[in-house]
Amino acid sequence: MQIVKIVSYILVLVGALNWGLVGFFNIDLVALIFGDMTVMSRIVYGLVGISAILYGITSYRDVFENN
Repeated sequence: MQIVKIVSYILVLVGALNWGLVGFFNIDLVALIFGDMTVMSRIVYGLVGISAILYGITSYRDVFENN
């Protein structure tokens, strides 16, 4: 389970950095690297979304199990 948390944390950071670049500079880093809405960029966006859900669930669970 620890590896899932680490990978999801990294992907959430990637997504947050990408949204920060979009918001401040109108640069979509994922689209620049993989192309605009190509299969690979859609996979990256999907993995970031799934990671956010997993990270939220595991963080939420950790907070209430440790108290």
